[in-house]
Amino acid sequence: MSPETDQCVPLLPEKKSPARPASISGAVFNVSTSIIGAGIMSIPATLKVLGAVPAFVLIVAIAWLADVSVEFLMRFTHSGEATTYAGVMKESFGKVGSVAVQVCVMITNLGCQIIYLIIIGDVLSGSQPDGSVHLGILQEWFGVCWWNSREFALLFILAFVMLPLVLLRRVESLRFSSAVSVLLAVVFVAISSVLAISALLEGKAKSPRLLPHLENPSSFFNLFTAIPVIVTAFTFHFNVHPISSELAKPSYMITAVRISLVLCASIYFAIGIFGYLLFGDSIMADILVNFDRNSDSAIGSLLNDMVRLSYALHLVLVFPLLNFSLRANIDEFLFPKKPILASDTPRFLWLTLALLVISYLAAIAFPNIWYFFQFLGSTSAVCLAFIFPGAIVLREGQDPCRGNGWHGSNNKYNCHFNKHI
Repeated sequence: MSPETDQCVPLLPEKKSPARPASISGAVFNVSTSIIGAGIMSIPATLKVLGAVPAFVLIVAIAWLADVSVEFLMRFTHSGEATTYAGVMKESFGKVGSVAVQVCVMITNLGCQIIYLIIIGDVLSGSQPDGSVHLGILQEWFGVCWWNSREFALLFILAFVMLPLVLLRRVESLRFSSAVSVLLAVVFVAISSVLAISALLEGKAKSPRLLPHLENPSSFFNLFTAIPVIVTAFTFHFNVHPISSELAKPSYMITAVRISLVLCASIYFAIGIFGYLLFGDSIMADILVNFDRNSDSAIGSLLNDMVRLSYALHLVLVFPLLNFSLRANIDEFLFPKKPILASDTPRFLWLTLALLVISYLAAIAFPNIWYFFQFLGSTSAVCLAFIFPGAIVLREGQDPCRGNGWHGSNNKYNCHFNKHI
């Protein structure tokens, strides 16, 4: 039961678990997995829009703000009885607050699922951005056939790979697939770095743009389209409470988040620079599309295919994690009085299938991830990452103990947070 809603919250760990506490390194692993999703695909495109220097400043600023907002959430979580993000919002804003969080989580996670499918479709079956044709791996290997079209390839992946994973009813069942997904993300970054350094040594690398080119008024307004993309890339707040509840001390979560943010910010900027060195201004919104170009050698072609396949498989394995929290929030929102979702097989099955069908149809209808990143980063993601945590602080008058003052002797850190340390 969730004490802040008096309802059963499926697939979320209890505040106090008899299981062995998780380690800080495990929390770093989980937080990093939550952060590094599809956002890394559009980071190079933001460098094309902003230039390297403003992009670096923006990445650092968003990472710092994410750290501050997580600290707000952790402080106010342990000043009350809430164990979930929605519960913290309910304590400050009532039912309206908890519903707002649930709706934003649903929008963000569903949007990210659609983005994942779009990227997987680009890798397997190619795309045609701006009228230029980019072949997918299946088309390069076997030619253009009906069975390797975008529609059929995504349907096959959903039915035979993702469906068995999303039908698992406990998050713990995905721990091994999550470990493999992180390894694949590292492989993607490593191979991209090797290709970029090789191009640099051969004199084929593009010169990175340090500052934006403001050729006309529209180019100035394009600068603001990059901000939502980076905000979305650092939105992981819906997983803060499930991860922190497994730790022995709440203060460990702050440490884990800071390590993860430094790691992920470094990876984002590195892939942005390496991507620009490889492709320059021809970078697509989904950089994986750029790797379809023909290489001068068989080894180069193999590395290009490995880059695309490694990250596509990474997204396939991360997809079920998003689906767990998405499905749980939708079920709690639509059926607050029903028994726990995992124990109701018919409701579990139809809700799971409905989410897969919606994600599939949207990925087919809207094949450009840039628009999704802009929408999510300027609406639900920015609410989860920054607006809601800031609103909680303002609502409580910067007083985690609800009445003693942020700097008082009985402030939240002293009277509530520290007792858990």
